Amino acid sequence: MKVAEFTLKSFAESGNCYKVALMLELCGADWQPEKVDFFDGETRSDEFRADNVMGEAPILTHHKEDGSLSLTQSGVILTYLSRHFDRFGPADEMDGYEVLRWILFDNHKLTGYTGTARFLRVLMNKPDDPATQFLHGRALNAYKVLEAHLAGRDWVVGDAPTIADLSLCGYLFWPEHMGVDWADYPNIQRWLANIQALDGWKRPEELMPAALKN
Repeated sequence: MKVAEFTLKSFAESGNCYKVALMLELCGADWQPEKVDFFDGETRSDEFRADNVMGEAPILTHHKEDGSLSLTQSGVILTYLSRHFDRFGPADEMDGYEVLRWILFDNHKLTGYTGTARFLRVLMNKPDDPATQFLHGRALNAYKVLEAHLAGRDWVVGDAPTIADLSLCGYLFWPEHMGVDWADYPNIQRWLANIQALDGWKRPEELMPAALKN
């Protein structure tokens, strides 16, 4: 059986995995997801950590004629794919710094707080835990920053979608999981609609297998 050009160790509940899966899909890549049994502890196994010492998904493998290349961390993977496909990159050097700035903001603040708060709220069923409430408040502050930045803008950087948009949106198509209503953030709501209108856009569960058992 022919191996896809790209394989992505991932699971549908992960916004970080979704960022990469969506990028692959929008670029028309020949790719295949490989399910990570996150909730059964696969990422804590010695075998998984041999692939990524950080014990995190996603892991992208690019199967090339001269050998395979594996990459981890969604921001790194998005940058690699952008250069490989010449898609969703910055228009110039200064925009490149802006793309990096927003990816770092996303990883540290927006996704950093949103993903952890969602994990506690929904997946651990601890919506009233003080840690959940603290992280939720920090996430709301990050949304306010993004909302203000998107005033009068269709995209986060420049006049076209970039990997900054794909990074920032990773967890935001689950508003009910975060206890937010994007109608309260009209610029974010409009921007998310722009992303959904991109040719090839799909929801996480359409791109990757779920790790949670029904």
